[in-house]
Amino acid sequence: MENQSFNTSLLSFLKASPTPFHATSSMKTALEEKGFTELKENQDWNLQAGGRYFVCRNASSIIAFTTPRLDVHQTGWRMVGAHTDSPCLKLKPNAHVKRYGYDQLGVEVYGGVLRHTWLDRDLSLAGRVSFSQTNGDIHSRLIDFKDPIATIPNLAIHLNRGVTDGFSVNPQEELLPILGMGDDQFELEACIQAQLEKEHPELEVKAILDFELSLYDHQAPALVGLKKEFICSARLDNLLSCFVGLSSLLEAGDERPSLLICTDHEEIGSLSACGANGPFLEDVLRRISPDPAHYVQSMNRSMMISADNAHALHPNYAAKHDKLHAPLINSGAVIKVNSNQRYATNSETSAVYKKLAEAEGYQVQTFVVRSDMACGSTIGPITSGEVGVPTLDIGLPTFGMHSIRELAGSQDAIGLYRVLNRFLKLETLISE
Repeated sequence: MENQSFNTSLLSFLKASPTPFHATSSMKTALEEKGFTELKENQDWNLQAGGRYFVCRNASSIIAFTTPRLDVHQTGWRMVGAHTDSPCLKLKPNAHVKRYGYDQLGVEVYGGVLRHTWLDRDLSLAGRVSFSQTNGDIHSRLIDFKDPIATIPNLAIHLNRGVTDGFSVNPQEELLPILGMGDDQFELEACIQAQLEKEHPELEVKAILDFELSLYDHQAPALVGLKKEFICSARLDNLLSCFVGLSSLLEAGDERPSLLICTDHEEIGSLSACGANGPFLEDVLRRISPDPAHYVQSMNRSMMISADNAHALHPNYAAKHDKLHAPLINSGAVIKVNSNQRYATNSETSAVYKKLAEAEGYQVQTFVVRSDMACGSTIGPITSGEVGVPTLDIGLPTFGMHSIRELAGSQDAIGLYRVLNRFLKLETLISE
């Protein structure tokens, strides 16, 4: 796959995936187009050698896998993991706020949002809506307003003279998006129902029962820089890794049992039914390998690469990095190391990736957080701890992580894709 074509598809995926629900739906569509069959957790599975399958949970997490042979305990899995969620602003249940002649939205901060980056942006709204139909049945569907329908204006410097010396945004009082001028006839549920009926005209909607809706940056993803060196977009953390992992799986063929897992709720700790700190992956793996001994054998012969964005050396804030572990954009993927197990990398999993990258002709970088700073984490240690699979933490170098708009390298994604594609075909991990 050529770099330009790869990045064009990546930008389309980012634009089509404003929420974890939409990201999962986008991946589901891509898998079905490549001959993957959807499995339902509440039904029996009849897995076949040579099969391609996927299963969703909560419509926001997905596991896709191939079974070129069913005795996985003899071969192990080649796994890639990522997460579908990103820091954002989510609507509260009673979200309509009317203040001083304006219709606004009450929001809750989800994850480690860089709050000030949400000011003065054109915002849209998307997510999942649950509703009753005229026959009494309850259903859920996804909606996406797509148009810019809200904004959070900054306060003028004349009214906030100390703002250039640093400021914080109060999420309860100062982060409420403005929808428009106050309208006595406006009802948020009616607005949501109208959008639902617009996108799904076949439905007979009686009433909106509940919703999980998130605001998102309306500005489209783009390649920027004099030579288009950068990808600039919302939700690069971590839809960039989801897309790379998905592309790798779709093109990996059926040489080895391969698995992709993309879970929700990583930004808030992953503890949920569909998060990495929940039972989703183990439930799927044990249905494939129901014999307890075979399950343990399969994990022992497996490896996971947890892909989540890495902190690139910012030229304006170079002192924030250990100078010997300061990744550069467009200089290769970053192996993330932490002796306190905030990352799951060990010397063996790192060695496997370095050998694969060398075979593909790509550089490898490393990141260790400064010893006087706290370290973030990923699904890597959680997944490794849950199912016992040896794991590598890796990511593409990124600026502005958790901003409403992040920046990564336009050459890095396809490099990681090619290495992961080789990994999914790898026969031997570490020789005994």
